Parts: sequence; C-alpha cells; structure tokens
Amino acid sequence: MEPFGVVGIVLGSFTSLVLGGLLFAAYKLGILYQLFHKTDTKSSKHGGDIVAEVLHAHGVKYIFTLVGGHISPILVACEKMGIRIVDTRHEATAVFAADAVARLSGTVGVAAVTAGPGLTNTVTAVKNAQMAESPLLLIGGAAGTLLQGRGALQDIDQMSLFKPLCKFCTSIRTVREIVPTVKKALAIAQSGTPGPVFIEFPIDTLYPFHLVSKEFVVKNPPKGLMGKIVSWYLHNHLMNLFAGAWEPRDMSPLPVHIPQATDNQIQKCLELVSRAKKPVIVLGSQATLPPTPVDNIRKALEDLGIPCFLGGMCRGLLGKDSPIHIRQNRRDALKEADVVVLAGTVCDFRLSYGRTLSRRSKIIAVNRDKTQLLKNSDMFWKPTIAIQGDAGSFLVRLSEGLKGHRCPEEWPQSLKAGDATKEAANRAKAEEKTEYHLNPLKALHCVDELMAEDSVIVADGGDFVGSAAYIMKPRGPLCWLDPGAFGTLGVGGGFALGAKLCRPESEVWIVYGDGSLGYSIAEFDTFTRHKTPVIALVGNDACWSQISREQVPMLGSNVACGLAYTDYHIVADGYGGKGYLIGSENDEKLNDIVRQAQRDAREGKAALINVLIGKTNFRDGSISI
Repeated sequence: MEPFGVVGIVLGSFTSLVLGGLLFAAYKLGILYQLFHKTDTKSSKHGGDIVAEVLHAHGVKYIFTLVGGHISPILVACEKMGIRIVDTRHEATAVFAADAVARLSGTVGVAAVTAGPGLTNTVTAVKNAQMAESPLLLIGGAAGTLLQGRGALQDIDQMSLFKPLCKFCTSIRTVREIVPTVKKALAIAQSGTPGPVFIEFPIDTLYPFHLVSKEFVVKNPPKGLMGKIVSWYLHNHLMNLFAGAWEPRDMSPLPVHIPQATDNQIQKCLELVSRAKKPVIVLGSQATLPPTPVDNIRKALEDLGIPCFLGGMCRGLLGKDSPIHIRQNRRDALKEADVVVLAGTVCDFRLSYGRTLSRRSKIIAVNRDKTQLLKNSDMFWKPTIAIQGDAGSFLVRLSEGLKGHRCPEEWPQSLKAGDATKEAANRAKAEEKTEYHLNPLKALHCVDELMAEDSVIVADGGDFVGSAAYIMKPRGPLCWLDPGAFGTLGVGGGFALGAKLCRPESEVWIVYGDGSLGYSIAEFDTFTRHKTPVIALVGNDACWSQISREQVPMLGSNVACGLAYTDYHIVADGYGGKGYLIGSENDEKLNDIVRQAQRDAREGKAALINVLIGKTNFRDGSISI
C-alpha cells in the first residue's frame, strides 16, 4: 500500500471520529433539537402547567403535599385544573394518603413534596407502598439542572434513595420531557405488580422562562475565550431547557400491562378444584387490584362456595357475615385442606414461610410477581401449579369454568362452627374485668356493633389493632386498610385522610394504639382544615404492649416500653376536632360517647375517643418480631 494511502485512511478515520464526536456533542447539548424546535421566550407558561395537564388527563383528583418552593408551580397549576390539593403536616402522611387513594379508587395515588428533607421524610411511606403493591406517583422537587452536586439548598442524590424503592425513577432534564415521562411513569406504576414510581423535577424545569433566565445571567463572566464559552454554554442550556416546550403533545394514558393466567393453566386448576373435598382459598391484597371489580370477585367466590380466609385489603370482601368467610383457626384448616388456592397471598411470615401448608395439599399459587409467587418454595412448601398472573381475574375465570359446581357444604359448615366457638370465647373474654380501666375487647366489640354499615376501618398500631383484627368485621369490599407486609406504624392519619376523600359519605374509623397515634395525631389539624371528619378510637394502655409482652418475661425489663395515659382527647380538641375520654369512672357511657362521635363526624368534626384500657392475655404468644 502506498504511504499516502495509509495517511489518507488515518486522516479519514480521524475526521469521522471528530465529526461523530461533534454530532454527539450537538445532540447532547440540544443543538440539533433546537434547529427544528423553537424556544418561546415570551410565554408565561411553565412546567407545572404541563404536569397538571397530564395528571388531569389521567383522571387524578387529588394531590397530597407538604408545600415547598421547589414544587409550587405544580401545586398552583393543578389547583387551577380542578385537582384538589390536600396539604398535610408531614410528608409521610402525604404518601400514606396517596397510597389509600390508590387502593380505594383503583387509580394512581399522587404525592408531591419538596427537595431534600421533604423527600427523605417519605422514604418509609414509599417502601410501605412498594411492599403493599400500591400504584403511587411520588413527585419530588430538586435543585436546578446546573446546580446539582454543587452545594445548592436541599440538594442531595435523591435518585440513589428511590431507585431501590420504586419501579421507575427518573429526573426531568428539559421541559419537553415532562409529558412522555409522566405518562410512562403512570403506566409503569399500574402495570405488572403495581408499585411506586418517582419523578424528580429540577426547579428550572417548573418555572417560566422569564424567571429561570434571570438565574442564568452571569454578572461578572470570565474575560476572553473562557468567558465567551461559559456565556455560550449557559445560553444554550437555557434555550435547550425550553426548546419545543409548549408544542402540542398527546396527553392520553398509555396502555397498562397486567399478566393473566393462560387457558391451559386455568384448565389444570379446574380439574384440581373440581375433585377437591376440602378446598380452601386464601386471599391477599393483590386480589383486589384492578381491572376486575371487587364485586365480581365477591360473586365468583360465593358461586364457588369454597371457604375463604381473607387478609389485607381483602378483609370485608365477602361482607360481615358470609357463610364461606372463615375468620378463625386458619392453621388447622390449612393442614386439613386437600386443595389450597393462594390468590395473591405470599408465603412469608404471615403463613410461617409456608410451614402452615400441608405437604399433602395440592397448592395453586397465583401472583403477579414471580419472586412473591415462589417465595420460600425452595424450603418449606411447593406449588402444584404456579401462575404468574392477576389473582382477581383468575378467581372469576375459575368460577366461570366451574359453573354449577360447588364445594361440599359440610366442609365450610364445619369450619364456620369452629368460628362460632372461637368468637363465643372472645365474647366471654371481653366480659372479664381487668385490673385497671376497660377491657380492650369490650371497647372493640362496642364499636364494631355501633359503626355504620358503610364504614371504612383503618388499622394503625400493634397490640390493640391486633385484637381489633379478631373482633371487628369490615362490612364490605375495600373497607379495611392496614399497612401490609411492612408493618409500618404511622399510616393512620394519611390512610384515613385518603379514605374519607374517596368515600366522603362513609364513616371512616382509625383504630389506633396509643403508641402509633403519636405519629399522626397532628393530622387532626389536616382533618379540620380539609373538612374530612374521621373518627379515631385510641386504645390507651400507656405502653408499647406488643413489645412489652415479650420483652418483660424474656429479658426482665420494660425499658422504653412505658408511655403515659396522655390526654390525647385534649390534643384533638386543640387541633379543631372533638375529643372524648373513657375510663373506668364512666365506662357505662361508652355506647353514648361512640354515638356522639358519630354525630360529630356527620356534622363535620373529626372525633377522637381516648379509651383507657387494661391488660388482658388475649394475644399472649403473638409475634412482635
């Protein structure tokens, strides 16, 4: 080869690399995009307007927030679009409220909080939503695009915090990205196994051009070439930030993907269940997820006639007194069953990691999440049929395939007889006198008998709430809210807020332990300001009893478990609600006070019933770890 030919090839390759590098740089800097898309420097519109338009197009009715300057444009624009802004006293409450809306409405719950500490305050609530499989959009403010990592106010690496907690995390870098990014996030939140998603909005993507441009002006730029480069770079960044920002874009929702059981899998399940003499269905929260309406699932279960154990959001699915809803003796029933259907139920600590299942049983497991579907199947149990799919639609298809077939009636009747025996014992236990104050079971029975048929029950606590789960009977589908597998304390204020907004005509009860109440009692201010009158029932035993019950006999100390018989009813009064105290001196007025609290709620006042309770051995041996 001629020497000059080699040089030509080298020069040609070098030129190609340089041109390629320049084109890549032009693309990254937005220079190419700006050639075809105008930057409107006169528009008063801002990124918050676009966020509001997308959320409105997706049917979002509420945004829960604790206000901050980073996110003000979103809140103001959403209010103008008719989306209700509900501000809380803690960022975690905002996320818990969005979580409740997601569960009760079948849509995505939305919370918006400011940068830095505003976002770090939500971490527990977001993790709770992840484990509870709630579709949730968390909007977070952030430092400006050019100031991140340079010591701006409240600037931290927020993406690293939320990537392990969310299905999708991203940071908006230009205004034109807002529409496609928010649409994508909302679709991901609802697809597959639902869960939280996070979008970070740097402050300069939310405010109008004329305000943002002032921040890009360098008062004393470096002289010479470097000064020109800096000035050009800042100007180009500003223009790229807003290039094409206000061009029309499709706001409509993207399709949501939900896995379904195959026809072949359904057929195998039909054969198993049709031959069963003692089948059992165990339902978890996932069975209540869209797209199948909960009333359709209820009818399917009633047509099947198979005894059901209901957990999480499925509590109340079959109503108050269904002949196939079994509340007690689950362990014994599972050991005796020949076929067990785990519909959205996970073999974690709630099923003793699968050890409560009999190795003689045929087990059908249905779950949208493959990891949850097979959890601990390598250790303590094995599914006969494992289906990665939607539990609700599976149950409907199973019922349709078994039309005319019902479970042998003597099986649910025998389990129901066990229920009656256990519940009679609980009634007797409620009448026992405690050394101090009221029997907690008596207080719970009283409220359960008096609460309205449309009531929603929010569970937030340990020992008292654990007892409530045995005593109180949710009246219908989606009438029970608890934190889920994470066991988070502090959900009460937010869950009740979201529930009351979704069901303004219903009674919303929060069953609090006196420990858990401390997390969200300030939200009585929120209930007052936003006219969301809920009723709180507080089991006040001046103790973290769930822990103390084991700590004292095992380790000989009550350290850090003791609280005080605090006047929580007075705190509720101070926040604009109505508080009541019940102790041994006025326990005969319990029914009257419960009815008065119900009247208060109907008249627009949040109420808190501070019930001083004593100790019982009702739940001795229950786990706290």
